[in-house]
Amino acid sequence: MISFNYELDFKLDDEAAYADWISKVISSENKDEGEINYIFCDDDYLIELNQQYLDHDTLTDIISFDYTDGNVLHGDIFISVERVRDNAVDFNVSFEDELKRVLIHGILHYCGYKDKGEEDEKLMRQKEEEKIVMF
Repeated sequence: MISFNYELDFKLDDEAAYADWISKVISSENKDEGEINYIFCDDDYLIELNQQYLDHDTLTDIISFDYTDGNVLHGDIFISVERVRDNAVDFNVSFEDELKRVLIHGILHYCGYKDKGEEDEKLMRQKEEEKIVMF
C-alpha cells in the first residue's frame, strides 16, 4: 500500500494516479508492493532527519528508510518539496517532472539500484527516465 503524508502546505494533485504509477514501477522491477509511505516536508524537516539519522549536515531532496523484506518493498520516503522546486529550476525541468524523478528514486533504491559511483549513478538516471515515461 502506498500512502502520501504531508508535513507542509502541499498536496499531490492526483494521489491515485501517482500510487498506480508507483505500483507499476514496482511490478516492472519484479518486486512486490508492501507498505510505502511518502512524507512531503520542507528543508528544515529533512535536514533534521539527515543530521539525526545519517549524521549528514547537508540539504537533500530525498531521504529513504528501506525496510524491504525479501522481494516485498517497504519503506518511508521523505521528500523536501523546497529542494524539488529549487532542483527543477537548476535542472531546467518542470516541478512535476522533478517530483516524479524524486518519487521514483527512492523506489529504485529499494529495488537495489545505487547512485554513489559514476556507473551506478548513470544507471540510476537511466532507470529514473525509463520509469518516468511509465507515468
